[in-house]
Amino acid sequence: MHTDLVAALDIGGTKIAGALVDGHGRIQARAQRPTPAQEHGETVMRAVAEVLGDLAESPLWERAGAVGIGSAGPVDASAGTVSPVNVPGWRDFPLVERVRAASGGLPVELIGDGVAITAAEHWQGAARGHDNALCMVVSTGVGGGLVLGGRLHPGPTGNAGHIGHISVDLDGDPCPCGSRGCVERIASGPNIARRALAEGWRPGPDGDTSAAAVAAAARAGDPVAMASFERAAQALAAGIAATATLVEIDIAVIGGGVGKAGEVLFTPLRKALSDYATLSFVRRLTVTPAQMGTDAGLVGAAAAALARRPDATAGV
Repeated sequence: MHTDLVAALDIGGTKIAGALVDGHGRIQARAQRPTPAQEHGETVMRAVAEVLGDLAESPLWERAGAVGIGSAGPVDASAGTVSPVNVPGWRDFPLVERVRAASGGLPVELIGDGVAITAAEHWQGAARGHDNALCMVVSTGVGGGLVLGGRLHPGPTGNAGHIGHISVDLDGDPCPCGSRGCVERIASGPNIARRALAEGWRPGPDGDTSAAAVAAAARAGDPVAMASFERAAQALAAGIAATATLVEIDIAVIGGGVGKAGEVLFTPLRKALSDYATLSFVRRLTVTPAQMGTDAGLVGAAAAALARRPDATAGV
């Protein structure tokens, strides 16, 4: 049988997306279901199985040789389990085993969603051609992944590069992860908006209090909105510089909803980075926006599956 495709799943708290992807990262078929995130774990698994079922109806399905999964985490790739913070019904849920069964016994590769996006950006996007990179998703949360020595580095459990839970403020606010002063607690979209509101920023007539609305206000010159993004940029810069100092990355790629704020984020981020990345071997570190967009999770999950095959073609 000719198996030149892989199936990919991108599992988050809002949606479960699926695709059949070829060895060049091109999506050949799609399926999607909303995530019943607050329901029983088996209900969530049914939605995953429905996505796989939709893909299996494609005449291309018989060419799929493996399944790659990028899941909200924490994940444990060594055990094949997931415990997404935003899917409470899944705690140590045996996702790999269940997906293998639902896909008719195909090999399954599990990585965290931040690692999946890193795989996509390294294969097709802004980190292409870089042997040592950090790719980040700054959105409702802050996740990430690493490329080291030209290869994706998911770590033993699939969570390596999870920069959102590096502590950058030892006396900072408690984080839901159990630590304090984490990058995510300062730089995520909800926390940017929370801080702006606490400091006196007020939304417009539409009542929009999202980070996107704060970004719009910052672009218009609102000093409180600008200050909230500057604080987020400082936290991101501290986390990026710490990572670069530890493993010598030369590029940091930032995507996600907050990353779409543009220069409202990137101008203060680059300035702050020059204050934190001071050692000679990290001074040339660059920061750039992600390129892969909303398909990054699917393409990255596919890349991880392709990279484990004997005839691997994905550069991850």
